[in-house]
Amino acid sequence: MPIAMTLNDDLTILDIEVNPLSPLDLPPEEEMPLPDPAEMLALLNSAIVLERMQAARAFCELEDQRAIPRLIELLQDECPLVRVSAAYALGRNKSDEAIAPLIGQLKQDWNGYVRKGIVWALGTCRATLGLQSLISALRYDITAVRLWAASALGQLGDLQAIEPLTEALTKDQMSAVRGNCAWSLGKLIVQMRRDFDTQNEIYHDAVDALIYALDDDDLSVQTDARNALRKLGEPRGLKVLDRIEMDQGYCEF
Repeated sequence: MPIAMTLNDDLTILDIEVNPLSPLDLPPEEEMPLPDPAEMLALLNSAIVLERMQAARAFCELEDQRAIPRLIELLQDECPLVRVSAAYALGRNKSDEAIAPLIGQLKQDWNGYVRKGIVWALGTCRATLGLQSLISALRYDITAVRLWAASALGQLGDLQAIEPLTEALTKDQMSAVRGNCAWSLGKLIVQMRRDFDTQNEIYHDAVDALIYALDDDDLSVQTDARNALRKLGEPRGLKVLDRIEMDQGYCEF
């Protein structure tokens, strides 16, 4: 009995005939060479917007201290694509001189993508001077900026970030933000437990927030909270984790 061939069958046959090799059979792609630093340094001063943007993006891969003064100036470029590229490039080319300009631009830039790039740069640079600006971004900015502000606060290693991260973990409407808050709290309260009295109310509030997050509607937030509590080794948290795993029939061999 003949089997009818559908349109999808035709497309499948054509696909196989056109590309009979699996991805594993294909040769590896060649890595693109890095841009020439001297050429990119010159283009940072170009009057053409696309060339300035191309050059700033190049320094997201290149590390060259000579680019830093001009990248700082480009944080105020008229084109937001240039500004965001300069922010990411300054995160790659770390300099104490760039911290104050980054913070200043974060406070005034109207473009959310630029603010996101600045927040990422401040976290990557571990710029403790940016603590209050990052806390403000976590509380009041758009989702994409809050997301990176939560991570950046964990990277700073400043225990003053624990309270705002705890608040955001329990109140932020976006699960991705809550997940990053759990991740950062996992880093910071481990440090707090090592360096300070764990009877501190801030410490207990953070642990309570992580325990509460084990029942979050989003599985990724649950996972981040679980990992943080495991890393912390807090008895209350471990007890709740054990109960949850027993209820779920989980058994680790």
